[in-house]
Amino acid sequence: MAQPQPAASTRVVRTRAELRDALSDVARPVGLVTTMGWLHDGHRALMRRARDDNATTVATIFVNPRQFNETSDFTQYPRNEARDIAICESEGVDIVFAPPVAEVYLPGFDTTVSVGAVAKPLEGAARPGHFDGVATVVAILLDLVRAATAYFGQKDAQQVMVIRQMARDLAIGTEVVTCPTVREADGLALSSRNVHLSPEERAAATVLRRALVAAREAWTDGERSADALRALMGEVLATEPLANMEYVSVADGQTLHELSTVDRPALASMAVRFGDTRLIDNEILDADAEPDPGTEVRPQVYGG
Repeated sequence: MAQPQPAASTRVVRTRAELRDALSDVARPVGLVTTMGWLHDGHRALMRRARDDNATTVATIFVNPRQFNETSDFTQYPRNEARDIAICESEGVDIVFAPPVAEVYLPGFDTTVSVGAVAKPLEGAARPGHFDGVATVVAILLDLVRAATAYFGQKDAQQVMVIRQMARDLAIGTEVVTCPTVREADGLALSSRNVHLSPEERAAATVLRRALVAAREAWTDGERSADALRALMGEVLATEPLANMEYVSVADGQTLHELSTVDRPALASMAVRFGDTRLIDNEILDADAEPDPGTEVRPQVYGG
């Protein structure tokens, strides 16, 4: 992979009109990375993939109020726009769209995109309305940018499935691409929420990866009982006193219906709280899929 170069002049735009103007004469194809800011190396990896695949790269920075179930979660979401823009510049992003809320949801806005069955279990059940907020904002951003391809991380596996279903059903021409989860050296998936973990909670949070690896290894060794795999993940999580499990799942990799027997591609996933911080992670159980190595795969950082 070629070393990314800072964009000659990363353009920051804040209105729909400015975005249209910025996109009017760019080289095609365009790759899009949507973010809520507080960027980390997982976002960098998405930007690099977009840069490798496309002539122009666009990143969005928008903390979407419609996907938060609790007002406090929205207000406490970490923000540092200057830092985020500097990261986008260092990764060669050409255009950063960082709009205010009123520019995304225009006055009188009264439409919700609600994706069906795939949005209902797991995160959909735990956070009612969350995926309606995600699908609505992503539909708006995809329509505004009209990128050839948009890039999302495997850590948010259900979110990617929801977005892909939404794009297909609404005939949105942007291809939705899933990129591998980027992890710390100890296996913890990078997340903007990790900043809220205390040192003790951060050390404890590695139990998510250990539980998923245990399930994958048991499945590789021939275990096909989904109940046994769910129980194994729960047992590993129970070894960590600071881990408060919300759910563990072994579900069909296409529908997210819980399985009794893993006789098809499946997704093992979980949500766990450490204090006030809620973390999710997952592992694909599919003989044809590239296994998540669970080791540090963070890209080398250039500038910032």
